[in-house]
Amino acid sequence: MRAGADETTPMLFRQPWRFVTEAPDIAALPPEGPPEVAFVGRSNVGKSSLINALTGQSRLARTSNTPGRTQSLIFFVPDLPERADTLPPIALVDMPGYGYAKAPKSRVESWTRLIHAYLAGRAPLRRVFVLVDARHGLKAADETLMNELDSAGIAYQIVLTKADKVKPPALSAMREATEAAIAKRPAAHPTLIATSSVNGDGLNTLRDEIAAFAIPT
Repeated sequence: MRAGADETTPMLFRQPWRFVTEAPDIAALPPEGPPEVAFVGRSNVGKSSLINALTGQSRLARTSNTPGRTQSLIFFVPDLPERADTLPPIALVDMPGYGYAKAPKSRVESWTRLIHAYLAGRAPLRRVFVLVDARHGLKAADETLMNELDSAGIAYQIVLTKADKVKPPALSAMREATEAAIAKRPAAHPTLIATSSVNGDGLNTLRDEIAAFAIPT
């Protein structure tokens, strides 16, 4: 957590959030505005569930047990009173999953291109949270994504999801192994966050990380 986050966090997360837009391709992206933080990971890793848990709104982001449900970039912002001279303080971006998905190959290829184009060329993007299932750890698809983020100099941080499904000793071992795996990666934040959308573990820590990038209001 960085200085100032403890004051900003309550402002961001003790109020409703709202859907802004859905971008199925790069041409449909909204105009560049407030800082953005993006959530990316393998299909069915729990991106939408984590966003809902962070904001305290169970139906903000669409969730599904079917891998590949999210097929666009979906933007959310805090629902603050709008003023003509201000931007929203920050935007959360729910990204399509990569890896296995129950969708036509051409559609998977399309949203994979969208992921890479957004990550490589979006100026307001401040951090990418790479979500990894705590039961399974880093996979080849995660390594490929991190290689690209490292090469592009895009800051990212590993977030373990579904930590409630792992016993504490196994979770501790997974944390240590994952931190060791990213220790020499140039764009990786050195500390990961273990979270659970079910029992709330790690959510306040992640909220503080997000709030540190927000525009003061």
